[in-house]
Amino acid sequence: MASFPPRVNEKEIVRSRTIGELLAPVAPFDKKCGHENWTVAFAPDGSYFAWSQGHRTVKLVPWSQCLKNFLLHGTKNITNSSNSRLSRQNSDGVSKNRPCEHVIDCGDIVWSLAFGSSVPEKQSRCVNIEWHRFQFGRDQLLLATGLSNGRIKIWDVYTGKLLLNLMDHTEVVRDLTFAPDGSLILVSASRDKTLRVWDLKDDGNMMKVLRGHQNWVYSCSFSPDSAMLCSVGASKAVFLWNMDKYSMIRKLEGHHNDVVACEFSPDGALLATASHDTRVYVWDPHVGSILMEFGHLFPPPTPIFAGGSNDGWVRALSFSHDGLHIASLADDKMVRFWRINEDCPVQVATLSNGLCCAFSTDGSVLAAGTSDGSVYFWPTPKQVPSLQHLCRMSIRRVMPTQEAQRLPLPPKLLAFLCYQM
Repeated sequence: MASFPPRVNEKEIVRSRTIGELLAPVAPFDKKCGHENWTVAFAPDGSYFAWSQGHRTVKLVPWSQCLKNFLLHGTKNITNSSNSRLSRQNSDGVSKNRPCEHVIDCGDIVWSLAFGSSVPEKQSRCVNIEWHRFQFGRDQLLLATGLSNGRIKIWDVYTGKLLLNLMDHTEVVRDLTFAPDGSLILVSASRDKTLRVWDLKDDGNMMKVLRGHQNWVYSCSFSPDSAMLCSVGASKAVFLWNMDKYSMIRKLEGHHNDVVACEFSPDGALLATASHDTRVYVWDPHVGSILMEFGHLFPPPTPIFAGGSNDGWVRALSFSHDGLHIASLADDKMVRFWRINEDCPVQVATLSNGLCCAFSTDGSVLAAGTSDGSVYFWPTPKQVPSLQHLCRMSIRRVMPTQEAQRLPLPPKLLAFLCYQM
């Protein structure tokens, strides 16, 4: 068992200040509900940032320009929803060479977003289809939006053109995730208790329905090699799926209340899950063991009271791209930054009514959305990675964790390369 530094004293925790804000405009028909920002997303190439402003609109801004504006004009940036609006049926009109700020009207409340980019050499899994409506090129950037009415709409990010309208879900589409391998395989998680697998290179054909959840499905996430999918929902279990066979691998048991978010580490060796039981767990998904626990309520509630304190509910999490940090949002109005080997946050920030979060593509910034449709940004804590961490990450770029654990190496070296916390 590897040894790690002792728990950080509460006085040593750094309080982080926002580097920027994108404040949503107040709608003329402002209501008590309907303007929540349920989802934020960064494009895989870092070109765009998108978030749901509520009232069926999605805002897209060039991320590099957004950062420049924060540095030049201070933190606040009030978005103008009337600027460069793209209707539901809009088509070409924006240059692909220069990302532009615009708004997409999705026709219903947006609950989930996901960017997807294509690798042309990656063929569709449907081998019998020789003709397709859409030929996705290397520079194609898509945005999938999951709506309150159960529909999923696929947009061309550069033009705002609606490409596909997927309509098999019967309830809210709560989460979306693209396979990282560029195959344009999309998985959707819904309140209708199912996960559905779509092949966008086959004109949005629904390939498979994954059943197993007994209640709402809140979140889903691909492993970096696209071989495994994690899904969580209104139950205590964490589901792992084999995406080659579309079969369940195992359930991870340990949470004491609904599990609301999940995400793999960049090397695929770790899985982080967040629950209403006030905890974030870091798992070894290949073994099914809990390696680390991040508590948001002290002392932690006993299992019978795990859902009794609403202000300790964890709403969202995100794994940083350096594999060192996890960010979490809880109902106690706090954003916490954790290191994967320390059980106390290394940095905190205040945020009221936070609902979602995501790290930027380069991992330098965390974005968090709130119930009023706004977004706030913080810098990621800086840390020089250890030699052990670099070795762990490097070896998993060429082989999965299972193979790394079977390498013909001395036991001490194998332990050095494994995540044992």
